Amino acid sequence: MKKVTLLIGALLAALVHCLPVQAQEVRAVQLYSQDELLRLIERNEHLSRVVLDDCQLVQDIEARADVLNVPAYQFLWGDMLAWGVCVEADPVRGIAKMKDAADQGLAPALEQLGRYYANGTLVQEDKKRGVIYLREAAALGNLKAQIHLAELFLDGYGSPYDYEDAYHWLYNAITNDKQQHAKIAQCLDGLEELMHPKAVRAARRPLDS
Repeated sequence: MKKVTLLIGALLAALVHCLPVQAQEVRAVQLYSQDELLRLIERNEHLSRVVLDDCQLVQDIEARADVLNVPAYQFLWGDMLAWGVCVEADPVRGIAKMKDAADQGLAPALEQLGRYYANGTLVQEDKKRGVIYLREAAALGNLKAQIHLAELFLDGYGSPYDYEDAYHWLYNAITNDKQQHAKIAQCLDGLEELMHPKAVRAARRPLDS
């Protein structure tokens, strides 16, 4: 009887010892706040974060995208569908959901669609359509879009009437990313060669002036 009691005690002790680990394994993942999700999107970490969270939030993400129509979640859900992250891949629905986010003015969605059309990623390549999306994102202050838009201008796409705006945005851009900084400098040099000196001087005005 004493041996049985000791055995039961040992089993209970082992069970108690294991409980914190089990509790940690089944701990519910908190849904991302709007600001947190936007930061993840800006750093291009939104898909990897969903995977790191063991795909626990798929239903919540879908609901906020399809029912509540939250732009950041529409973009996240669209990206998940487009690339099959935690769900079966459905690029058609994915692109459609990204467009829903873009229609609500979400700059990262506009930038990504512009990049996809410019490069022919998932969609048929259409540089002109890419310029339209990228210009909208650039006007909202998206630096990636501003750089890519200027590069398309330098490749002969877009309207010369937009060169001054592109120069103006990049001239006032702030970044601690050395690669982005170098790209901006190259774009500014290239645009200067295409612009009238008077337009260059006008484009060097402070932002929002």
